[in-house]
Amino acid sequence: MDRSPPDDPGTVRHDPRAPESGLPVLPELRAVAAGAADRAIAGPPGGPAPLRDAAAGYWTRRGLRTTATDSVAAHGTPALLCALIAAHDGDVLMPRPSPAWWTPQARLLRRAAYHVPTSAESGGVPDPYALLEAVRRVRAEGGTPKLLLLSVADDPTASVAPPELVREACEAAIAEGLHIVSDETWRDTLHDPHESVLVSPAEMCPDEVTVVADLAGALLPSAWPAAIARFPAAERARRERVLDVLHVLGAGIAEPVAAAAAIALDEPPPVVERVERAAALHRQLAQAAHLAVTASGALARPPQAGRHLYVDLGPLRAGLAARGVSDSMELEEYLTARLGTPVPGGHRFGDELGALRARLPTAPLAGSGPVERQESLNSPAPLELPQVAAALSELGTAFAELG
Repeated sequence: MDRSPPDDPGTVRHDPRAPESGLPVLPELRAVAAGAADRAIAGPPGGPAPLRDAAAGYWTRRGLRTTATDSVAAHGTPALLCALIAAHDGDVLMPRPSPAWWTPQARLLRRAAYHVPTSAESGGVPDPYALLEAVRRVRAEGGTPKLLLLSVADDPTASVAPPELVREACEAAIAEGLHIVSDETWRDTLHDPHESVLVSPAEMCPDEVTVVADLAGALLPSAWPAAIARFPAAERARRERVLDVLHVLGAGIAEPVAAAAAIALDEPPPVVERVERAAALHRQLAQAAHLAVTASGALARPPQAGRHLYVDLGPLRAGLAARGVSDSMELEEYLTARLGTPVPGGHRFGDELGALRARLPTAPLAGSGPVERQESLNSPAPLELPQVAAALSELGTAFAELG
């Protein structure tokens, strides 16, 4: 169990962005945003009513019965998570590794953040026994653990936690009096929805789980920041406190983005088609990248969701040492320079500095710009396109030369 102390806000700048799709904006959403560009009045804290209604419908279609009064929208998940942590007293627990932006939110609020190991089968959800031990140790040291963050479809590991593991972790957390925040940003990016079964913790423990999702995961471009949260009915007072914090932060959503987000959350056919095609493209890219990486001797879980791959280059330590790389900071610098795209090291996600792990993005494999990436999206065989084949060949060479 690693701890980020509450008395040191730490370095919170320049954390790596979440993996982007790299795809052009959907024309239908661009038209909606353009049509709302003349709206000069800022929306209310928590988002305008049409957006909260659309968010309620989105959650309800996924088995989480929701009303607009259970929903909140904000300018991205970092603001939402910051408000959620502020609304809960006490220390924060999260899996190791975890999204790079989680720990900085706790640090900004001067809360202690504890990283709990995950099981061997999946990332995103802490091992239940390790969680219980972490809670015991935190309390023994005088801490007050109150909040558990997890993600069933995970950044950075690109894995989907098995339902039985999710249930065991949630039961352990609730037994210890923790409230759960489930980040479900990547739930609509599953590579094979029939093979990977995603079950939200809120389906298992509806009164103890708040769900958040950044719409940049599957529905909106990352340049249009918008995120939603679903609160349990019993947490109305907590929701009001979150709204207060969001108001103080000025975390409202711009009207053009709110209008586009509401349409995207309604999931009309063009949006559904784009989400499905984008997931299919990144599935093929991630699988090909996984083959290229593991052929060199590096390790990686088979990717199940998202637009990324989490690799462990420990078996290639000798080759990396010959290039002056001995930890994940140096690995980040080396791979970023070698591949010509940002490759954040595992230390960004709470992993050990000495572990040679990094997150590889798949979007650059689709092409170098919007035209090539649109071509990859439209192609029935994207791996055969020249730009994709060349990018995969370069990736394979970069890893093979380390063997």
